Amino acid sequence: MIQSKISGMAYTGVLLALTHPALAEDEATAWRLFVADHTNPTVTAIDLDNPDQRWSFDLAGAARLYSAADGALIVAVQSNDDKVDFFRSGVELEAHGDHADIEVSDPEPIGQVTGPRPGHVVTHSGAVAIAYDRGGYAGVFSEDAVLSGNLNEQQFPVNVAHHGFVANLGDYLVASVASEEPVQGDGLPPRVGIAAYAPDGTRLGEVHTCTGLHGEAFSGVYLVAGCEEGVIAHDTTGGPDAFKMLPYPEDFPEDKTGQLVGAVAMQAFLGDYDRRSVVILDPTEAPYFKRVELPFRKVDFILDPNKPQHGYIFTEDGSLHRLNMLTAEIEASLTQLTQPYSMEGHWRDPRPRMTTAGERLILTDPLKASVRVIDLEDFTELEQISVDGTPYNLVVVGGSGLMH
Repeated sequence: MIQSKISGMAYTGVLLALTHPALAEDEATAWRLFVADHTNPTVTAIDLDNPDQRWSFDLAGAARLYSAADGALIVAVQSNDDKVDFFRSGVELEAHGDHADIEVSDPEPIGQVTGPRPGHVVTHSGAVAIAYDRGGYAGVFSEDAVLSGNLNEQQFPVNVAHHGFVANLGDYLVASVASEEPVQGDGLPPRVGIAAYAPDGTRLGEVHTCTGLHGEAFSGVYLVAGCEEGVIAHDTTGGPDAFKMLPYPEDFPEDKTGQLVGAVAMQAFLGDYDRRSVVILDPTEAPYFKRVELPFRKVDFILDPNKPQHGYIFTEDGSLHRLNMLTAEIEASLTQLTQPYSMEGHWRDPRPRMTTAGERLILTDPLKASVRVIDLEDFTELEQISVDGTPYNLVVVGGSGLMH
């Protein structure tokens, strides 16, 4: 059953772009970049339109960054240090039908929570769900409550401690399920399935097989996760037990999807596959997948929330590619944007990560201690922003609106 627990402090980031009416005297636009260092326990916030305007925050360890509450909330997950920090981003957008309001202030820390190895973070239905890999539970936080300084955590139990995820869908939750067979040494059990649960932990329906489950994303009415058998899709309009497996096509090379991102303005997903391919996924129509081969192994990939037909893929030769999600073709490439970032070596080695800010793509260049800014209209580099240390994970929040 869910228990209440009060904890302390955390941090993250996101991207949001909103349309606005033509009332120039009242309009404001703000884009704020948050960058976590690969090694040092710091997060730097940067005003993208005035990069000399910066804020720095100390953490307990290196962090992965997430955003929530339409970009108003930043979450910094420090897995190796059993801590999560929350920050107000300082950019709040509120939609009002034909326009949006914006409030801009300095970013500031809210507080910190602790738990046994925090891992995946899923934001949905006004909640932040943080899976604690060695705790056997997820901490579920109300976004509004956290922004008001209330870090009360509802603990949602999973079947056994494992590296998985929990997603809050309002009336129920969806969680990964791990094997309950004994595990040798200090390892964690493998993921074997996925299921829906009532808030008190009662399972709603079956455990659906999803061997090696990893990676989750939302788009339209679907929540999907990668499996060895295919990608499993949950139709959020079909009730808690509405799951179906989308099998990989028979002519695909033997491999699996383990990382997925969901489109905002159309129902589609982009995922990894073998090391030199990505897949475009439509969960509504067989054969579901289109595979796109790349010239080099991929390092990172994202979707454009403003132009959902566009995906962006950074490959290890240092090149950036624009993928047309509708035609499944690479339609433009910015070659040798950075020095090569080989995918050999440790998976945690510092390599570029990407996000977008309106008509700009932002990419960290860890080995050059900088952030690259790309114009998405003509696909050229606009500027480089120096960042101390080894800039790695990043999020952007912002957009345009009316100030009152």
